[in-house]
Amino acid sequence: MQIFTRWKGSDTLLQNNQFYFYVWFTLSLINAGLAQTKNRSGLNWFFISMILGPVATLIIINLSRKD
Repeated sequence: MQIFTRWKGSDTLLQNNQFYFYVWFTLSLINAGLAQTKNRSGLNWFFISMILGPVATLIIINLSRKD
């Protein structure tokens, strides 16, 4: 008798979470590059993007170029 049974969708759920992490991480890298084209700190915007995700993309796009 098995005491701990596995939920059928647990593998799929884990794969989905990994997929979302990779997409979120890639978006953060893209946002860092976008920020650098606007003369902003890429590293700061990378970390902001890890928290805000797609919202950070919209913010960066609407920022004016820093001289």
